[in-house]
Amino acid sequence: MTTPDPTTVVLDALRLQPDAIDPDRFTGTSLPQPHGRVFGGQVLAQTLLAAGATVEGDRLPHSLHGYFLRAGVIEEPITFAVERLRDGRSFSARRTHALQRGEPILSMTASFQVEQDGIEYAEEMPHDVPAPEDVRSVFDVLGPIDHPVARFWSQESAFDVRHVEGALYLGPAPERTGRQMVWIRARSPLPDDQLLHRALLAYACDQVMLEPVLRRAGRSWVTPGMAIASLDHAIWWHRDVRVDDWLLYVQSTPGAQGGRGLGAARVFTRDGILVASIAQEGMIRVP
Repeated sequence: MTTPDPTTVVLDALRLQPDAIDPDRFTGTSLPQPHGRVFGGQVLAQTLLAAGATVEGDRLPHSLHGYFLRAGVIEEPITFAVERLRDGRSFSARRTHALQRGEPILSMTASFQVEQDGIEYAEEMPHDVPAPEDVRSVFDVLGPIDHPVARFWSQESAFDVRHVEGALYLGPAPERTGRQMVWIRARSPLPDDQLLHRALLAYACDQVMLEPVLRRAGRSWVTPGMAIASLDHAIWWHRDVRVDDWLLYVQSTPGAQGGRGLGAARVFTRDGILVASIAQEGMIRVP
């Protein structure tokens, strides 16, 4: 039996069905997950695509702010209801709710803008970062392990994830630091659709955004008794991005308190261009 291409599987899930009557409503399905809940990055990407489908084609998202409100059920379809807040000469704003059983599992506001000239500058990428070819992939780390979760992330993941300082999949890092760098790239080439690439950036980053908190606290994804969930998410796209080229996430955590931790990231192309800034707060409870 042929294993489906993981990237194709994700693209199929992101292909929303428009409502036959209401032009501002869409329906989507969910990808299987080891923990049985809808992956936050998936519903975030779908919500952005739903909003983008109601905006003129010359406007791309430059910012997104979303709250994860409830755990999604994989077996049930998700309805995406878009509210058109404003269409100005340069900007369009949309509020979108992802709904299951009539209740929102995610609420997002996004702003779209036509391409314009203006002030241009950006922070530089850190120097002396190892090339992605010189960093171990998630496939190398988890591939040899005979466990359902390891098989899922090494065989069914649509993205190649490479931690410069070593991954947290199997145990905590040797050093407690709130900083990490990760190379991420889609496993297969993607269409030339900038809205799709920006949505897939939202999809991919949810896999790693809270890891600086775990690294700083001396924890890992296999910490016994730990409960972790995304609470909110913000992205600012500064320039066009391609997620089928290598992107470097330069990550940090300003702080953690009250069962919550904040992760931040600056995203650079391989040749050092800053394309996005991201922040995510998550619930992280440990025994």
